Amino acid sequence: MGMAAKAHGMDGTLVEADWPPLALDEVRLLFERFPDFAAPLEIISTSPRPFSAASVVKIGARKVFVKRHHRAVRDHEGLAEEHRFMDHLRRNGAAVPRVLATPKGESAIEIGEWTYEVHELPDGIDLYEDAVSWTPFRSATHARAAGKALASLHEAARGFDAPVRKIQPLVAGFSIFASADPAGSMERYCADRPALRDHAETRRHCDVSLELLWPFHAELSPLLPALNPLWTHNDLHASNLFWTDTGQDARATAIIDFGLADRSTAVHDLALALERNVVEWLDLVRDPAHSGDVPVYLDHAFALLEGYEEVRRLSEEEAAALAPMLALCHAEFALTEADYFLGVLHSEEKARMATDGYLVAHARWFRSKSGEDLLNALRVWSRTRSQRRNEKE
Repeated sequence: MGMAAKAHGMDGTLVEADWPPLALDEVRLLFERFPDFAAPLEIISTSPRPFSAASVVKIGARKVFVKRHHRAVRDHEGLAEEHRFMDHLRRNGAAVPRVLATPKGESAIEIGEWTYEVHELPDGIDLYEDAVSWTPFRSATHARAAGKALASLHEAARGFDAPVRKIQPLVAGFSIFASADPAGSMERYCADRPALRDHAETRRHCDVSLELLWPFHAELSPLLPALNPLWTHNDLHASNLFWTDTGQDARATAIIDFGLADRSTAVHDLALALERNVVEWLDLVRDPAHSGDVPVYLDHAFALLEGYEEVRRLSEEEAAALAPMLALCHAEFALTEADYFLGVLHSEEKARMATDGYLVAHARWFRSKSGEDLLNALRVWSRTRSQRRNEKE
């Protein structure tokens, strides 16, 4: 399959990819399942995303996006869960890519140890194609556009009543801190994933994170009954959007990459969008001793929230839940990353970065003055937002 490409590392640098890039011969073999794809092929770009191999492929005058997963990460059933959600969103007016199916109706195609999917390219441009997760928007206007796009997706997601996804790596659900007993839920979460269950260092990091995060769960707990279940994207950072143009006032044209989607709640997804985009977490990775110097983009946070509420108004309980949810929302993804690193890549070093450097370090940051300042700003936003609504009424 050729030499390894470069991918985004966990510290934001480019590193050797874990998965070999797509090769022309394997794409030709895949496209034998699609009779319309008979024109000459050309691989015109290789994605730097780390958890799979993906490329834009030109077939004659047409371009499509091809993504390959190891079957230990996504088998046919696991990928079909995402595709059913995307199909529901499209049928309800959301701007998401169409997943192409073979004449037999297969959109998740298993060949050997791999599972493939083929998407139409959405309208617009991939403005943040090379941006790493946890890097900010280029402007507050982009943040507002992202908020509007996320709210539109949540509106379109209504009525999709599939259960939570089956247990598999790299799914960002919301179960541990949705429980009245997060310690017991975290224990069950790890027990269901042998790579986590049998790894003593990960279990120690889980215990530390629970101690750090318990005040936020105590704040969130009374609000949980009012947070309605909803299938959500769970990874809305700037590079998972397509855009109208390269300007500071560009609008979002589509949302892509539903690999982390699962049944959670709208406010959990909104908190993840803030977590992904308004804190320079990579500065914390590079210099953990100076956590107080990590930049926080409050103007982007409020712009994203304002854009969201232009389309979908948060309930009072959702608005109040946003601050504690922001401190908690990273935990489950950190653990599913660790499960992937231990169970699929067999990398102790990367698993340690996911648990100690992500799960614990982010939890500790939210207990610091800088983290509390961000959360207090959201608490004030929630209270003043309610007052403004009451005054208008």
